[in-house]
Amino acid sequence: MLDLLADIAPGEGDRLDLAMIGPAQFRGIDINAQAVPVAELCLWIGWLQWRLKSVPAERLPEPVLPQGHSVTQGDALLSATRQEILRDDQGRPITRWGGRTILHPITGEAVPDPAHQIQAMRPVNPSVPPWPRADFIIGNPPFIAGKDLRHELGDGYAEALWQLYPRVPPSADLAMHFWWRAAQEVAQGRTSRFGFITSNSIRQVFCRRVVAEALGAKTPMHLAFAVPDHPWTDGAGAAAVRPAFTVLASGPGEGKFFRVTAERPGPEGVPEVEGVVETGVINADLSLGADAGTARPLLANTTLCSPGVKLHGQGFSITPAQAAALGLGLVPGLAAHIRPYLNGRDLVQTSRGRMVIDMDGLTEPQLKARFPAVWQWLFERVKPERDTNAEEYRRVHWWLFGRNNAVMRAAIAGLPRYIATVETAKHRIFTFLPAATLPDNMLVAIGLDDGYSLGVLQSRTHVEWALAAGGWLGAGNDPRYQKSRCFDPFPFPNPPQGLRNAIAEEAEALDAHRKRVMARHHHLTLTSLYNVLDAMRAARPLTAAEHDIHAAGECAVLASHHATLDALVADAYGWPQNLSRAETLARVVALNAERRREEAQGHIRWLRPEFQAPRERSGPAPILALEAANTAAPAWPRTDAIGQITMISRALRSRPAAAADLRKQFRNPPQTATVQHILASLAQAGQARALPDGRYVM
Repeated sequence: MLDLLADIAPGEGDRLDLAMIGPAQFRGIDINAQAVPVAELCLWIGWLQWRLKSVPAERLPEPVLPQGHSVTQGDALLSATRQEILRDDQGRPITRWGGRTILHPITGEAVPDPAHQIQAMRPVNPSVPPWPRADFIIGNPPFIAGKDLRHELGDGYAEALWQLYPRVPPSADLAMHFWWRAAQEVAQGRTSRFGFITSNSIRQVFCRRVVAEALGAKTPMHLAFAVPDHPWTDGAGAAAVRPAFTVLASGPGEGKFFRVTAERPGPEGVPEVEGVVETGVINADLSLGADAGTARPLLANTTLCSPGVKLHGQGFSITPAQAAALGLGLVPGLAAHIRPYLNGRDLVQTSRGRMVIDMDGLTEPQLKARFPAVWQWLFERVKPERDTNAEEYRRVHWWLFGRNNAVMRAAIAGLPRYIATVETAKHRIFTFLPAATLPDNMLVAIGLDDGYSLGVLQSRTHVEWALAAGGWLGAGNDPRYQKSRCFDPFPFPNPPQGLRNAIAEEAEALDAHRKRVMARHHHLTLTSLYNVLDAMRAARPLTAAEHDIHAAGECAVLASHHATLDALVADAYGWPQNLSRAETLARVVALNAERRREEAQGHIRWLRPEFQAPRERSGPAPILALEAANTAAPAWPRTDAIGQITMISRALRSRPAAAADLRKQFRNPPQTATVQHILASLAQAGQARALPDGRYVM
């Protein structure tokens, strides 16, 4: 550390008494008891190596290793007096599947072993443990994604954690709880700054809320240093993660921002990295300049964009041959329930040609009566897996998808086609998909079917906005399209009809060109086409394989369509065509604020008014708006899925509520599990947010 200090601030180390530097000045907490002595040993070895290098051997203290411990064993986030068995409302112990599988006696496939159960425990009297007072805090907190906290840590621990850290969204990963805890140490003056290595998911929506709240706290704090994205290695090769580095310091101020500009393999798996250092106010999404995080969702864009369905059962996905064996093409009505199915890789790489069994809207008796072969298929291949699922809705409604995503279904219902993009992908590509195709949750579906909308979304203006607003993910550092940050706040232009028609014509031509060359040359994919397009834009010489793709894919035509489309959309906004990324971002943020002021005054530029505001006559009336109160409790629309979503959304807009409370507001109340499923779908679509106490809020 003194060597590092000498590099950063020459001369500062000369003022320190070297004899005062030692392991006793370090404090650590590790939950793994076996790791504690290892950590202390590393401290001592490092200190001895430094002393032998920097100080004559005769000045070493006696004893060389004095008594005392710098690292203690314990949980840095949660302490409890004891653990007890977690029980349900009837007092029965709660267990979950332990992960062991057995072979199904009929299908021969691996299915969960229902006898392999793990007892769920919960901490009693949980509390936030104190941290040792320190001048600086450093660490590499463990990463567990928010969606995996229950599975990895147990229901009881996860719920106690969310209760103790209510300002950290439940969907944020575990490292952000450490980040928030350290930020409180800075805010309370117990430490001057902290520096953490986390994954680059810190820039994602739920994680960045933690950073944003710290930066906006009453006690001024600022990011003094940030690296939003950096390669990571374990000495033998790249790990499946891209880390981010953040330093939070007390008081307002600017920070040093390191942006990686180039990286290449180095010796022993350690990458060689080049970058530039910039100075300025660092935003919560670890960016400089205009803060995309200040943009807010627009009513004009509501209810149109949503991720696809989550199956939660491998047996739903089938081959065309299996579909034919189940009666597709022979059994009347089955074609409406066995549909083409795409995931992200299918769209941008080579499609697997899969189909999916979609029994949305059917009860189990209806399914068994109308399609007995399909019922048997699902009973044998999905139900065994669902029987061990922790969520009641999935256990009870085993023949339906784990997340039907009624919001997405409503948005694309009745359209001949819709726009789709892959949630996490190297290239931000938008394309039309046929209405019959069902997207999985790694595709984002947008309920717009016109060429003008496709053109705006595929334009440089929107793509650069999405790159800034959406964040990045994974070892490939692929940009992520998050509907609540990328689509919902994005202000579409309002050009005259002639310019709107020109954008639509160019977008249709672009989409048709891509589909035509890929149909003619089966080795082409969207990813390969856009890899070559990126090389062309960077003026990089093409490889032999890329020359083949360039010729077969007519990539010069592809580039021309994009250039024309970018220019047309810039004209639609009335902006110069050569804006930098920073200037584009600043203008989009400013236009978002302007549109929000318009909407507050009742002027809403609906993207699809016949769907979003069918009853609008004068003034704002979004489809999910709370209508005039009715003194009589409304009836639950049992056969109308879209109506169910609307009713729950209206009820939820008045105040936060849990599923058990919402169901009581109807004359013929639905099951709690049904309401819980709708709430989860709204949360998945970004229309609601789960609170730590089990309630949801719009």
